[in-house]
Amino acid sequence: MDTKIQEQINNGTTIIGIEMGSTRIKAVLIDQYNSPIASGGFNWENSLIDGIWTYSLDEVWEGIKSCYSSLLKDINHKYNVKLKKVKAIGISGMMHGYLVFDKDGNQLSPFRTWRNNITGTASKELTELFNYPIPQRWSIAHLYQSILNGEEHVGQINYITTLAGYVHWKLTGHKVMGVGEASGMFPIDLEKRDFNPTLTDKFDNHIKANGYAWNLKDILPKVLTAGESAGTLTTEGVFLLDPTGDLVVDVPLCPPEGDAGTGMVATNSVSVRTGNISAGTSVFAMLVLEKELSQVHPEIDLVTTPDGSLVGMAHSNNCTSDYDAWISLFGQAAGALGMDVSTPVLYDTLLNLALKGDPDCGGLLSYGYISGEHMTGFSEGRPLFVRSSGSRFTLENFIRTQLFTSLCALRTGLNILTDEEGVKVDEIKGHGGFFKTAEVGQKIMAAATNTPVSVLETAGEGGSWGIALLASFMVREHKNDSLPVFLEQIFGDSIGIAVKPDPVDVVGFQRFFDRYHEGLVIEQAAVDNLG
Repeated sequence: MDTKIQEQINNGTTIIGIEMGSTRIKAVLIDQYNSPIASGGFNWENSLIDGIWTYSLDEVWEGIKSCYSSLLKDINHKYNVKLKKVKAIGISGMMHGYLVFDKDGNQLSPFRTWRNNITGTASKELTELFNYPIPQRWSIAHLYQSILNGEEHVGQINYITTLAGYVHWKLTGHKVMGVGEASGMFPIDLEKRDFNPTLTDKFDNHIKANGYAWNLKDILPKVLTAGESAGTLTTEGVFLLDPTGDLVVDVPLCPPEGDAGTGMVATNSVSVRTGNISAGTSVFAMLVLEKELSQVHPEIDLVTTPDGSLVGMAHSNNCTSDYDAWISLFGQAAGALGMDVSTPVLYDTLLNLALKGDPDCGGLLSYGYISGEHMTGFSEGRPLFVRSSGSRFTLENFIRTQLFTSLCALRTGLNILTDEEGVKVDEIKGHGGFFKTAEVGQKIMAAATNTPVSVLETAGEGGSWGIALLASFMVREHKNDSLPVFLEQIFGDSIGIAVKPDPVDVVGFQRFFDRYHEGLVIEQAAVDNLG
């Protein structure tokens, strides 16, 4: 039993980070040296209801309470103490989406997650109106699409936020947002570190004829940057988080951030020419830019780091979900044959086979489009596997195909940043479930990006740690330290050795990538003909 950690927990010098991902809610407790010392989790999954990918708010709170209870059990098991007070808390969640409430705090419309590709018209019109890329996932695109659809609830809106902003609001009573998360709601003025006032005015004038009682700035959250105080835990908030009621009130919370921001922090990728890729249910690359892009690219989000630096973001809606389904199927086959194979062994065994496949996957082709994919122009998706009679249909090639295809939409966006805009990145730092099997994720990602890829030991569950670090930054001892300086002191040389791209794999991925784009007509036919 570590008595020093016991003492920190009893003295309230530890910090909690909670992140609500697409398939898992994760909580982490870090010590005074910013190292994870306990964790908890809760698995959940979005639902497709009336054509909308969503989670109910009841599910949100059930998940948070279960996750927090799991954290308490881990703490008690490891250190034989109860957690009653902490130094700070941070809340994070999947970025973007649409959560709207009236003046009494009543939810007006089901939560629309980032996964929905139902705002194409709004996205296009706003991009033209602002001369600024407005992706379909952004909150403002969902709001404007609701206006275009004539949805009755719009006139009653008093507050629009994201999942992280909603939970933070209920825990503290403060309607605030970290600038990184805010940059996925509406464009940010980089100098003001706030929503762009010129564009909020332009939006209000554009919809003036509708006669709504609100102005856009009035219903958006207040924007804060990393290090600022974002309120404290209320009595009501304690019981939403901790059903036992043991946690003390008035714990300070940092500004809520999205998974993109926490990913940058968890990989120490907040400085210029750094980049990270978060790969799980979705996959996105964040490259910190040296300057503004030369033109508007609808495929590229312009967001910010948690301290307000400009970031080019290439985001794909689909990554591991389809190959997770295939691996589950192989697990069922093993079970039917009487073999008891654990999930980690199943994944490691099958994914390592991908490194033994043909460089270009032997002519196989797959699309893991569980949902639509804006990067290639699909509002809906149909998972597909395709081969010709002359393809080399081996298990090694099949698994390699699943990994390659999960990165092709991402590569489509990265090509715009690197080839068309000349964005330079020295090394990519990876995190997320894609990288859990040692070396496989790194080698495949290096082939897909033609860039060295390094991974942290915390690669599988970095987001909750990232928001815990932002909470720690808020209560840091040396207040003059910037976020990059603060993180450099924590990370040092802890990032793993980068795996350089194998030239043979790079050529093989390019051949597969070309085949992937040539075959998009097959995916379109499936969408058109399979209901």
